[in-house]
Amino acid sequence: MDGASCRDASELNESAMDVEGKPVVVVGLARSGIAAATFLAGRGRPVVATDRKPAMELEAEVLRIESRGVRLELGGHREATFTGASLVVVSPGVPWDLPEIQAARRAGVPVVAELELGFRHLAGEVVAVTGTKGKSTTTAALGGMLRESGRDVRVGGNIGQAVTGLVEGSTPETVFVLEASSFQLEGTDTFHPRVAIFTNLSADHLDRHPSFEDYVRAKARIFRNQTAEDWAVVNADDGAVLALARAGRARLVPFRVSGPSLDQGAFFESGTAWLRRGAGREALFPVSAVQLPGVHLRGDLLAAAAAARVLGVGGDAIARAVAGFRGVEHTLERVAEVGGVLFFNDSKATNVAAAQKSLEAFAGPVLPIIGGRYKGGDFRDLRGAVSGHAKAVFAIGEARTRVQEALGDVARVIECDTLAAAVEQAFAAAVPGDTVVLAPACSSFDMFRDYAERGRVFKAEVAKLARGAPRAHDG
Repeated sequence: MDGASCRDASELNESAMDVEGKPVVVVGLARSGIAAATFLAGRGRPVVATDRKPAMELEAEVLRIESRGVRLELGGHREATFTGASLVVVSPGVPWDLPEIQAARRAGVPVVAELELGFRHLAGEVVAVTGTKGKSTTTAALGGMLRESGRDVRVGGNIGQAVTGLVEGSTPETVFVLEASSFQLEGTDTFHPRVAIFTNLSADHLDRHPSFEDYVRAKARIFRNQTAEDWAVVNADDGAVLALARAGRARLVPFRVSGPSLDQGAFFESGTAWLRRGAGREALFPVSAVQLPGVHLRGDLLAAAAAARVLGVGGDAIARAVAGFRGVEHTLERVAEVGGVLFFNDSKATNVAAAQKSLEAFAGPVLPIIGGRYKGGDFRDLRGAVSGHAKAVFAIGEARTRVQEALGDVARVIECDTLAAAVEQAFAAAVPGDTVVLAPACSSFDMFRDYAERGRVFKAEVAKLARGAPRAHDG
């Protein structure tokens, strides 16, 4: 979709929201909801923003949007507000089976995700990145590659700024690189990425989606509106992802993280990342330039580089961006070395598959902190990685008993009441050369507001150790 067609869609949707003076209702007042309400009010739309939490439990920024003409309904939802709307915009954290949302749909009110709302109003090209793990790294790395080439690029979606916060001032030359979660994609209708990147697929968010099949259907919507003029950059080693992409109409660019080279697509060979299209192949970046731990993060860079090339970014710009890329906060983020013990924050590893990759990223002994609110998957899938080189596992949160039951016979599992206690006990059990890694395999909502708060608390506890806790002993 080019910039002109995006603007045409915007004009149509402006009219669609102007139904007899009815307001647009924004549901959920975290980052995306605040952005959507602010965006709509700024365009002169009547807006009602609603959240089940009372004012005292919400960020101060929520109350400030009232001064911009947004009417707030806090501490609960009113069905009449939903059924009397011209449009309902849903934040990613709000479940789609909410009774008031269902009532709106029965009343014929359109219901869309904030991602869809932003897309309807932007100008320029969209690259969307989804997958069970690797989305944030791929998104951020691709943004860096486009920036290095001099493009007007805006990165956001499920990370950074919400889409509606990125729209203003965009032009047909703007490229939006958007991380898209299943929660966002399930509420899309016209969303049409020029390039769709799908990193991998495994069980996740089964505390929210009724089944794995529902989760897959939500993810597959990334390909729904693509045409034969678009691109799908997909994991060649994930059969489910390939099948979803082949059911669409876009041109495929497969990538392979390990194993033999591809006849067509992106792969590693002889210490270099390559892209083969047609009869020739071109170098993307040297593996030696990668600054991140773990084969899986190297694969995220490969997917980003393949997408960058189909968007016209030169190989030199890609290589420079890779050399300067230091990763994403809360994604295998190196925090500190204290007394010879390394600490890594992988708070975004909120499912079992991601936690497994986190543990496998380190060659030496690891002391993982695992747990939180269980959201599906099987902790027993971690047994190989844990038995291979984990000295002990420190289990936290609501899921700590599940962790104990799944892993207790292959490693010592120590249940901890708090994340602070887990950090302290892991450090006490470590010796120089060991790595303590927060790889929770769970959501954070039993103990923290979100994964970011969990990661910040982990880093703060490590900082306390660095300021004067006993240093690690030699084993």
